[in-house]
Amino acid sequence: MRINLPNSITIVRIALVPLFIWFLLASDSGNFFERWLTVAAFIALILTDSLDGQIARRKNLITNLGKLLDPIADKFLLGGALVALSSLGRIEWWVTILILIREFGITAYRLIVANKRVVAASSSGKVKTVLQSVAIGFYLSPLAGWLTPVGVIQAVILYAALIATLASGFQYLNAERKLQG
Repeated sequence: MRINLPNSITIVRIALVPLFIWFLLASDSGNFFERWLTVAAFIALILTDSLDGQIARRKNLITNLGKLLDPIADKFLLGGALVALSSLGRIEWWVTILILIREFGITAYRLIVANKRVVAASSSGKVKTVLQSVAIGFYLSPLAGWLTPVGVIQAVILYAALIATLASGFQYLNAERKLQG
């Protein structure tokens, strides 16, 4: 197992998720400044996902460990944010539950087949991650409380993320079915 710079960034990102979730829950008092700091922290954590991937590709440091840890880091961050936002009443629990079932189901599948092959993220998986990230960013921000159209936009993005999440899950299952012959 090789720990390189991209893998180190991913490990730090995983370690920072509990701190981010604590800050998200603590900033729910409605304080404008704290809510925007939460958004900034979320964006920083999301951008490190892109950063570690760029470094890995540019310096040819792609490892099986990185292929496994990177999606797990995404699931911790996005799943934790969804659970926190649902517990705060900003996102309906049924949406969070459906997303988490897909996320942890596919992650479990990846871990089960990891000793045979590493299942890298698909393009549809990356699209759903972007949609989830944008939706969560909107729900973290105080914008919907000020502008009604923002509430509609964030809901549309969240439901698009839900649809993309479920569709990519079915895509993984279909691809596995085809591999099994």
